[in-house]
Amino acid sequence: MFANSRSYADEYRRTSVNSSVLDADPHKLIALLLAGASERIRRAEASLANNNMALKGKAIGEACSIIGHLNGSLDHEAGGEIAANLSALYDYLVRLLTEANLHNDAGKLGEALQLLGEIDSAWNAIPQDQRNAGAVQ
Repeated sequence: MFANSRSYADEYRRTSVNSSVLDADPHKLIALLLAGASERIRRAEASLANNNMALKGKAIGEACSIIGHLNGSLDHEAGGEIAANLSALYDYLVRLLTEANLHNDAGKLGEALQLLGEIDSAWNAIPQDQRNAGAVQ
């Protein structure tokens, strides 16, 4: 019975995420990606603390993939210097995460999480009326 309950909970979680993505505007999609990358980094931190290297590596790989998608979504023509700066920051985050993975470095995971938090805060601080007009990403 527990396995069945867990499967229902997992299905609900997937449905909830899918609904969030389907209902999201472009600004919200970026916010969801930032939250997903942060969640993966927190999972990597916990896995490292529990000495679960396989899960740590998987979580870091997923975070790098999400950050790669964020980087790939930048509109350099419309975003100009801001897009270039974000791209450099995303590249730095991937390097940080790669080093954290190679050296089991919790400090680098923490730095990456902090930087993503700053990006997320800035992204969510964009006024509502400016979110869809001329978005950088």
